[in-house]
Amino acid sequence: SLDIWDPFDGLFTSVRETSSFSNVRIDWKETPEAHVFKADLPGLKKEEVKVEVEEGRVLQISGERSKEQEEKNEKWHRVERSSGKFLRRFRLPQNAKIDEVKAS
Repeated sequence: SLDIWDPFDGLFTSVRETSSFSNVRIDWKETPEAHVFKADLPGLKKEEVKVEVEEGRVLQISGERSKEQEEKNEKWHRVERSSGKFLRRFRLPQNAKIDEVKAS
């Protein structure tokens, strides 16, 4: 048998699941008034993106882009747009006002 036991198989499953759309680019700048995060999320509705602050002052931005449904009479020639889940985390500095976090 060519099956080889891999002790790491399945260990990074959650990383793989979120990495299919992990090329989400995010800029972070600090102004005198705020820390500002800007993310490129083309094709996503605001309802499909979740922004939250976890314990330990960690800002988490996550979401999912669904795969387009294929109709029976359609023939796809190429699929290059990413689909799947994404998750990015940023540890906020002490001067960030966590109770004033907002997303738009």
